[in-house]
Amino acid sequence: MAEIPAAAVAASGIVGGYGLARWTRKRPLGGVALAAAGAVAARQWQRSSGTKAAVGLSAAYVAAFAGSHPLAKKVGAWPAVFAVAGGVAVASWAVTRRAGS
Repeated sequence: MAEIPAAAVAASGIVGGYGLARWTRKRPLGGVALAAAGAVAARQWQRSSGTKAAVGLSAAYVAAFAGSHPLAKKVGAWPAVFAVAGGVAVASWAVTRRAGS
């Protein structure tokens, strides 16, 4: 079975975590989804690109989550979530593509 790219896992974790928290009205449940996707992505980043890349991309993942909150005050919740998810996906793609070359 083909592995889902880490970029997609990370972006889905941000979008899915927010969506789950919003629709269930249980923020901790969204946090669990966010953390689970982050752990899967981090493991993939480590395998494909090494520990330094995994640590850096994991930090970007957490920073994107945190950064979505103040951004949401300016552009709205969903646009902020999609923007930071896209940023994490692009960073993941760039780092893992570079490591694969």
